[in-house]
Amino acid sequence: MTDSRTIVIKMEKQEPTREEVNSLAGVTLLEFGASWCGYCQAAQATITAEMAQFPTIRHLKIEDGKGRRLGRSFHVKLWPTLIFMQDGVEIQRLVRQIDAAELRAALSSVSLPRDFSGDGI
Repeated sequence: MTDSRTIVIKMEKQEPTREEVNSLAGVTLLEFGASWCGYCQAAQATITAEMAQFPTIRHLKIEDGKGRRLGRSFHVKLWPTLIFMQDGVEIQRLVRQIDAAELRAALSSVSLPRDFSGDGI
């Protein structure tokens, strides 16, 4: 089940380019996996439940596999791989067995306002 914030990109559809992903404003969660992957299937309930707590985070669910350039550009090797981005910059990733507490902590940390100036103001 997906909600209005989750965009599922299947194998038969054209995936976004790396440039398009890098140009996304705000917080985005990229979820790389495959519909037939047992690890991906096992993680779906946890991902769906935790994402429901963070309605402002964009979620792009991207079916990965042979010949899929976006996953290769992020050096995805295992599924699922969750990449957390802020204004087109990767700030964190979780790979393979997705733990609910670890995912919640990652979502909490990326949903906080970020100050990249270094002065804390």
